[in-house]
Amino acid sequence: MQMTTRDVLLEMDQEEEDDDDGDIVLDNLEQTAVSSFGALESQPDFRTPEFEEFNGKLDSLFFNDGQRRIDFVLVYEDESRKENNKKGSNEKQRRKRRAYESNLICDGLHLEATRSILDDKLVFVKVHAPWEVLCTYAEIMHIKLPLKPNDLKTRSSAFDNFSWFTKVLQVDESIIKPEQEFFTAPFEKNRMNDFYIQDRDTFFNPATRSRIVYFILSRIMYQVRDNVKKFGINKLVSSGIYKAAFPLHDCNFSHKSEDLSCPSERYLLYREWAHPRSIYKKQPLDLIRKYYGEKIGIYFAWLGYYTQMLLLAAVVGVACFLYGYFNQDNCTWSKEVCHPDIGGKIIMCPQCDQHCSFWNLNITCESSKKLCIFDSFGTLVFAVFMGIWVTLFLEFWKRRQAELEYEWDTVELQQEEQPRPEYEAQCTHVVINEITQEQERVPFTTWGKCVRITLCASAVLFWILLIIASVIGIIVYRLSVFIVFSTKLPETLNGTDSIQKYLTPQTATSITASLISFVIIMILNIIYEKVAIMITNFELPRTQTDYENSLTMKMFLFQFVNYYSSCFYIAFFKGKFVGYPGDPVYWLGKYRNEECDPGGCLLELTTQLTIIMGGKAIWNNIQEVLLPWVKNLIGRCRTVSRAEKITPRWEQDYHLQLMGKLGLFYEYLEMIIQFGFVTLFVASFPLAPLLALVNNILEIRVDAWKMTTQYRRMVPEKAQDIGAWQPIMQGIAILAVVTNAMIIAFTSDMIPRLVYYWSFSVPPYGNHTHYTMEGYINSTLSIFKVSDFKNQSKGNPDPKVVIPTTCRYRDFRNPPGHEQQYKHNIYYWHVIAAKLAFIIVMEHLIYSVKFFVSYAIPDVSKTTKSKIRREKYLTQKLLRENHLKDMTKNMGVIAKRMVEVVDNNLRPKSE
Repeated sequence: MQMTTRDVLLEMDQEEEDDDDGDIVLDNLEQTAVSSFGALESQPDFRTPEFEEFNGKLDSLFFNDGQRRIDFVLVYEDESRKENNKKGSNEKQRRKRRAYESNLICDGLHLEATRSILDDKLVFVKVHAPWEVLCTYAEIMHIKLPLKPNDLKTRSSAFDNFSWFTKVLQVDESIIKPEQEFFTAPFEKNRMNDFYIQDRDTFFNPATRSRIVYFILSRIMYQVRDNVKKFGINKLVSSGIYKAAFPLHDCNFSHKSEDLSCPSERYLLYREWAHPRSIYKKQPLDLIRKYYGEKIGIYFAWLGYYTQMLLLAAVVGVACFLYGYFNQDNCTWSKEVCHPDIGGKIIMCPQCDQHCSFWNLNITCESSKKLCIFDSFGTLVFAVFMGIWVTLFLEFWKRRQAELEYEWDTVELQQEEQPRPEYEAQCTHVVINEITQEQERVPFTTWGKCVRITLCASAVLFWILLIIASVIGIIVYRLSVFIVFSTKLPETLNGTDSIQKYLTPQTATSITASLISFVIIMILNIIYEKVAIMITNFELPRTQTDYENSLTMKMFLFQFVNYYSSCFYIAFFKGKFVGYPGDPVYWLGKYRNEECDPGGCLLELTTQLTIIMGGKAIWNNIQEVLLPWVKNLIGRCRTVSRAEKITPRWEQDYHLQLMGKLGLFYEYLEMIIQFGFVTLFVASFPLAPLLALVNNILEIRVDAWKMTTQYRRMVPEKAQDIGAWQPIMQGIAILAVVTNAMIIAFTSDMIPRLVYYWSFSVPPYGNHTHYTMEGYINSTLSIFKVSDFKNQSKGNPDPKVVIPTTCRYRDFRNPPGHEQQYKHNIYYWHVIAAKLAFIIVMEHLIYSVKFFVSYAIPDVSKTTKSKIRREKYLTQKLLRENHLKDMTKNMGVIAKRMVEVVDNNLRPKSE
């Protein structure tokens, strides 16, 4: 019996100690491959061909015979035509490649090689999977395929009565025709007659064909070394044996294919999805799913649904912003700050030691006016609304996701995920499986796994601490530069009052620190991306899903700390532990802790969010649009002029950018970080949903343009949901309730104002006869006696200004001369009690509503459940009926034969 190359690989248990032994293995593979082709010499299409001259159409998706479809393309560089040709290493690469391609042919795939038109060193190997191979692996991969057309009613929309209005937003069905729906079942070769096979060439669509071929390419071996099997196209590409491996786009994005049999789906996607003129239209999700696969389809479905829900949040946020904007003139406490006889006569204590001087409260007039816009009653309403909005979004998305699972036929996805080639390549330890009681290979022992987990956890903790150290560095910068601005800025701006009222030392410190923080965040992102991948690779997850989930948690944890740590500092730590002028609190025993403006730190948090969120959106769009475009432009400039018009489809696609397996991961990560900004700190910035909405409208089209025009076609993958990102969003939603409640309670000045209005503006604490905000500023600024300053905490008074006997500071403490001077007064304890009560009431209120909403809205709608049950029933009935028909037919044949046998036996011998 003739052995195949795979048999040789499986039976090689000897260990190779050096390169010479590796050469022997490759020689054996090559000789076996040559001998295995002996029976196929009469069928030249099935063996590794000599180089073919391209003689087809430029947009052709077929072999030169015009019949076999190209399902995948492998690209390598011919070693014999390389400059500085190293015979030893190049010969090994050639042998590995030949062994791999020989093994592909032994597995049933057809190959055809052709040289590049633009660069004769490049060789393109076209791969075709014949019908038998497709059927075999469709059964192995549990791929669901059509049984019969679906006769159930399609999903109805609540907006059907407004079709005249929504028609403008819909994709033109005359251009992108709706896909026919089918009842489906996992494919089985022995039940092939049960499936809806009208044309073998179209039964497996191009996306399914590419997925099957990639499954084969990822599991074909090419070498056994040190008792370790080496296999998979990914390993060959990463080691440089192949330069690329990809499925083909079906045509040029700018015009239809010349082949009338080609659906030109790429052109349709560009025209109706990626083109700027389609920015207002809904996404053609069914075509996206058909062309790119369910995994990419579910991402764009989620992003589109998130953007739709942001529209409601943006409208409410703008309304709350406008409420604060138009009511800022009625802000009594801001008027008192700006009033020359109130704020102009209040002398504030120095905010740093030795270098800072006394200052008048009215220099914060402009910032207090801006603060009135964001720190208003509308902010409280919006924070409560967003706590409910995020629950509605997550619950309704689950329902939408369930509908897509039904429509895209992933309800019972039986795709048993295979181990990653990188994992299988390290399987050198033999253990007994507890379930099967059979021997199996694993990459490391239980003790080794514990060691790896410990090392990975330690590495993650170390890098998180490094991020926190960078945040502390920014804090030290803020403390240091505030002293400089407090000393130099008044001199620099002397005589420019119109600028000075806007550019205070606090404002200058906040803006520069936010910009530096943004730059550091962007730099750390680049570093942590590589670190997270290195840690995950060392961890060695078993499957691709496990790999992505592990990387997701690490990257999100890194970026959560990286992006949000500075916001958490401003919101919950800055100005909270400062002591008082006579006894300030110091950082690291040297730097005096920084204080907030008299109106609180809310405006500074808003500034930080605006810079980071806006800067991140601009930077990401530059990366996503300019970088691929520039790279492709450079690539085209290196080739012959007007290359696209003279090169075939596979060569045009080769010069596009590679998106990679983690390309979609970064898209999700970008949006989840934005989701955190929109929900975690929205109480300080009601315009965040509006910025996110505008960004996402552009993001959808930018991603569409990028995938359709600038990147190679990705291998289609199945997916039921958005994976680990769903629980991450749920965790953010829970945390958002706490952060927004604490921002309103501790960062804004809303609770102290309410306590003053309802308790301290009237007797017995106040002198007013009615509830009012008048006198709020004077009531909330404590008095300090200048003579009580310690030497190290004294300011540097301006020689032109008379030194006051007392100064004011932001706190609720007893005045000098009181029996408990500089201790917290009764107002402070009222405010603390009100803040804690507010947090408890707001959290319980929103969590109760969230629980009720989650309970009231099932994850799967009743209609979708009925359709799933109905389809399952009809599918089983169809398969059972067909099976009974076959059995009845077979029984009839058997009975007929038995009757004939009996008749023959009973017939008289004379006859």
